[in-house]
Amino acid sequence: MTGEGKNIKEDYMKTVSIGRTPVKSSAVAQGVMRMAEKSAAEAEKITAAALEAGITFFDTADVYTDGESSRKLGAALKSLNVDRSSIELQTKVGIIAAEETGSVTVYDFSKKRILDRVDYELKNLQTDYVDFLLLHRPDTLLEPEEINEAFAELKTAGKVRHFGVSNMSAWQTEFLQSELDEKLEVNQLQLSLAHSGMIDQNIYTNMEETRSIDRDSGLLEYSRLRSMTIQAWSPLQAGFFGGTFVDNPEFPELNAKLEELAGKYNSTKNGIAVAWLLRHPSQMQVIIGSMNTQRIAQFAAGADVQLSRQEWYELYAAAGNLLP
Repeated sequence: MTGEGKNIKEDYMKTVSIGRTPVKSSAVAQGVMRMAEKSAAEAEKITAAALEAGITFFDTADVYTDGESSRKLGAALKSLNVDRSSIELQTKVGIIAAEETGSVTVYDFSKKRILDRVDYELKNLQTDYVDFLLLHRPDTLLEPEEINEAFAELKTAGKVRHFGVSNMSAWQTEFLQSELDEKLEVNQLQLSLAHSGMIDQNIYTNMEETRSIDRDSGLLEYSRLRSMTIQAWSPLQAGFFGGTFVDNPEFPELNAKLEELAGKYNSTKNGIAVAWLLRHPSQMQVIIGSMNTQRIAQFAAGADVQLSRQEWYELYAAAGNLLP
C-alpha cells in the first residue's frame, strides 16, 4: 500500500481525538477479526462499505487467524487504491494462540515477540507503519523495561506512531505507564448496553448491589483523567460473546426502546446502540466487527445521532439497570 491513491477523508463522519495525539479519526472504527473467513472479493466489498460509510480507522491483530484477517485487509486497501495517509491502521500483539503453542494460550510481551510481530503485521497489512499498536490483553509476566525498549525501537524506526493497551485495568495501565517513555493513548475494552460494568459501578457506588462491585478499578474515570481513549469493542454483545441483544427476545424492553428511538431519529437499532456509547462525554471510539455491509452503514450512521441525557438513561434502564 503506497502513500498515494484515493483520499477518503473528505467524507468523514463525526470524529474523535485519539488520546493526546494529533490524530482525529472516525468515531466508529472497523474491526476485521472475522475478515479471514471472507474471500478476497468479499473483503474488498466490506472494506469499501466501511470507507463509504465514513470509517477511516481499521483495527486488527496478529492473532486473528494467524494474521489472515490483516492480510485480507491489507490486500483490500491496496486493491481499492486507498491513500495510506487518509486512514488509520491499528494492530494488537501479545497473544500466542493455543494452535501455535500446541498446548495453551500464552501472553507474551517480550521485546523480541513485540518486534517480530509488528514486522509480521506490517507485511500482512502491506504498509510501512501502523498508527497505533496495542498490547493485546494483560501479560502478568510482563517486564516493563523490555516493553519500553521495544516501543522506543519501533517509534525510532517509524514503524509505530502511537501506543496503547487492550483489556487492561486502571492499575495495570498505571503500573505499565510508569515505566514507559511513550504515552499509552488507548485502552480497548468491551462495552455495550448489555455489558456495562464500568458504567454500572460508577452509578451504583456505595450500594450493597452486585452492580456496585468494582471489577474494572475505576477504568472509566481513570481513562478520562489520563486522556486515554476507550475503544468500545463488541458494542452489541450481551456478556462475553453471549450473543447480540438487538432483536434478541431476552431483551424485550431494550429492543422496544431502541426501536422507538430509531424511529425518532430516522436511524436503526444498531445505530442507536452505537449512539448510546458515543453520547458518553469520555469521547469513546466504537469498534464494530460486522462483516455485513448493510449493518456497517447502520452502525456508522449512529455517529450522527445525538441522544439526550434522558434518552441515554432510558436506554440504560431498559437494558435491565434499575437506577437507584
